[in-house]
Amino acid sequence: MEISAAGRLEVRITAADVGKRVSVRRLSGAAPIGDKFTDTVGVLTSWDDGVLVITRKTGESVRVDASSLVAGKVVPAAPARRRGPAASYAELARVAARAWRPLESERLGGWELRAAAGFTRRANSVLPLGDPGMPLDAALDVVRDWYGRRGLPAYVQTATGAEGTEEVLSARLEERGWVREVTAQLWIGALAPVADRAEAGGVVTAREADGAWLARYRRKGVGEAALKVLAGGSPRAGEAGSGDGPSVWFASVPGPDGGAPAAIGRCVVDGRWAGFAAVEVDPARRREGLGTTVMAALARRALAEGASAAWLQVEEENAGARAMYAGMGFVAHHAYHHYREPSAEPSRDSARESSRESSRESSPRSSTGAS
Repeated sequence: MEISAAGRLEVRITAADVGKRVSVRRLSGAAPIGDKFTDTVGVLTSWDDGVLVITRKTGESVRVDASSLVAGKVVPAAPARRRGPAASYAELARVAARAWRPLESERLGGWELRAAAGFTRRANSVLPLGDPGMPLDAALDVVRDWYGRRGLPAYVQTATGAEGTEEVLSARLEERGWVREVTAQLWIGALAPVADRAEAGGVVTAREADGAWLARYRRKGVGEAALKVLAGGSPRAGEAGSGDGPSVWFASVPGPDGGAPAAIGRCVVDGRWAGFAAVEVDPARRREGLGTTVMAALARRALAEGASAAWLQVEEENAGARAMYAGMGFVAHHAYHHYREPSAEPSRDSARESSRESSRESSPRSSTGAS
């Protein structure tokens, strides 16, 4: 908290600090001064009519009555990270987007509008890395029209919790009635320890997902849009990555009698980054370490292609998966959220497939959330 030369707490923030990361102390409820305080740290996303809105790194918005403030100051944009590869939010957002390519996309200033016939929110949402080049309400009108012409609900993917993330945009969407449906976290870690976690014997790796792999991924027929997204699409000119663009690897542990594999996984190698997703294990074979074995095999492929860092996405409430990945050396970098336009129902394909993007390993629920 900010303390004056006289030793008293001071409020050193104003409405001019909207968009900056702040730390404030306020009176709790009707407690008298000196009795009970509450501290809040996050991005100051608005200050209107005597009320502050502060968005925490989880995406949660906290309303604070300015009259209750006893101290406040601007703090560094993001805390120093002690573990994990050095990485900016913009770098990771672009790497994650290249790992799950839409079938079509269009630029709106610094925003990318993405669509893939409704297969997953990530491939059917706006990635707002920059300014759309017009006022927000006008940009959202363009977004709604673009997705409406494709028979899809409009989604905007935002992020919170790191330098350069979109706390202010998240707050503006909520003010306009956009509904936050999904929150997950992107975790990062060194790649070599993942490769060393388990022996990779018995794991089959390939450049394409065969019928057996797909049988474990969904246990039903996979549509053309899903196949194209899983395959990685076509590299885009001028994008970073190994060779002509990111490369995709699929891995599986064969099941008995040539049926569905006991475990599968997918990895996208993009320059120094290896992104893991779709790690699924036969429910009858969980807690045998098969998911870790699949990841180790994929990590070795990625290391051979020159990658050194790893990322994955995990649902915020999945404590079991978070503990497992923490044990592998991963740490949370930022949270991301999908906001759906007001009065729009999520498409059935998007809702169904979002649960299938998740990786499954030893925890009873999906290990990574990639909706």
